[in-house]
This record gives sequence, structure tokens and C-alpha cells, in this order.
Amino acid sequence: MTAAIDADVIEQGRKLFAGDWQFFWASPSIETLPPMAGIEVAFAGRSNVGKSSLINALTGRNNLARTSHTPGRTQELIFFEGPDRTRLRLVDMPGYGYASAPKSKVASWTELIHKFLAGRASLARVYVLIDARHGFKDADLDVLKTLDKSAVSYQAVLTKTDQVKPAELRAQITATTAALAKHPAAFPDVLATSSRSGAGMPELRGAMVRLLRERG
Repeated sequence: MTAAIDADVIEQGRKLFAGDWQFFWASPSIETLPPMAGIEVAFAGRSNVGKSSLINALTGRNNLARTSHTPGRTQELIFFEGPDRTRLRLVDMPGYGYASAPKSKVASWTELIHKFLAGRASLARVYVLIDARHGFKDADLDVLKTLDKSAVSYQAVLTKTDQVKPAELRAQITATTAALAKHPAAFPDVLATSSRSGAGMPELRGAMVRLLRERG
């Protein structure tokens, strides 16, 4: 279940994301990644799971990350920076799994995702977004294996929780937590969020504050 986060951490999280977050860099390949600086957190998930919407909700910017109803619109690793440009970066990753694009292009994005997750020293945590209506799929489990092998810390974030009933959400949190117990690099707590209602955003911001403190 979601861990309780104290009021001080919640407030620090609010301040962290209250500043002017901006697009910083777009990388279509591993060779074009920006120089490493500070701490990076990445948002991974199946196509159309809500990565861009989550980043917009986190930062309070409606159009910071480009959203689309068409799966597969994010085709690069997109980097965002806050006012303190050496402290924290957010990375919006291409969706894996189904996308309305040629199979060869989807395969290229998938390879980019796995290479980035396996070889980026400044990557402190990956937030693996899971649609609360559907739970884990095979494509998600492939990414978890990559993260386990690379020893990259990751945490599951349920999205679109406003679209499921409370009892269904509780069951999904329980099932997700049980599945993660089998993965050594997984952070044990599951965060439940809704970009539409704002649910879970203070807790997710707070989780990043704790991460910064740990890595500071």
C-alpha cells in the first residue's frame, strides 16, 4: 500500500514542483542523450498509460509534456528540468507495447527504452506506470526484468484511478504489491494516482523529495 508521507515532505514536494519546469532535451537514440547531471527520474509504461498527463499534473503545467489519445506519439526520450537545473530531471519515455506506428519503429523505441534503463548512471529511479483498470501486462514484466538486471530502483504508479471503483482499486493495489514482491529492485510501496483529479500527486512529489534526500 501507499506509504504515509509526513506534512513536511508533502510541502517540500509542493515547492519542488511549484517552480518553472521546462522542456530541456529530446533524444531519439542513446548516442544523443544529454550529459549526465544531478538526479534523473524516468516515467515508463505502456502506450497511452498516461505518462505525459502525469508529468503535466506533477508540474502543474497543462502542456509541458505532449499528450495524445493516439498510442505511440512520444517517440523520443524527453527531458524536463526545474528551476534548479542541476538537481532533478524528469524523463518522459516512449510507450512500449501497442502503438499506432510501423512495427520496425516500435521495435526501435523499445530498444531505446531498454538501453536507457540499463545504462544511465544518473538514473535514480524509474516510475513504472500501470493502468489501474488493467494491471500488469507482459510488456510491463519485460521492463521489470531489465530494471532488476540493471539494479535500477523502480516504483509502480497506478494511473487513471478515477476510472475504477474503490474496491477494485484496493484489489489492484494488493495484486500489484504482491507481484512486485518477486522483483528485487522494486520499491515496495505502490502509489495510486489520477492526473485528472490530482489524487496521489502530493505523495508522488513527496517520494521524489525523499529520493533527493537519500541521494543528496
